[in-house]
Amino acid sequence: MIRFLKGLVLLPVAIVVILLAVANRDAVRLSLDPFSETPVFSLTVPLYAVVFAAVALGIVVGGIGSWLGQGGTRRKSRERHREVRRLEGETARLRSALPQQPESAPSYAGGTRVALPSPR
Repeated sequence: MIRFLKGLVLLPVAIVVILLAVANRDAVRLSLDPFSETPVFSLTVPLYAVVFAAVALGIVVGGIGSWLGQGGTRRKSRERHREVRRLEGETARLRSALPQQPESAPSYAGGTRVALPSPR
């Protein structure tokens, strides 16, 4: 079902991308020197390549920004994971230190505990 939904969304996107590439295949000069008529470094590429590169760069920069923004959450998760491991080890150590009780007779079956009244 998920594969079908991906195809349902990605097929129109792929068609639009192909149409963009076919409609904008004229060559443009890409230069990083805005002040010179004949720049030292320029590159002639199709317009769709410039658009795709800009989109890809935006995705990469956005992903890096998102990853950096979630650093605190990842740090807290690592700290909590270490704390859980420490507490699991402590629980195992304390269980091994307790005398073993028979499985058939729970500790509350002996009548030594009294139930609290229900709240009203």
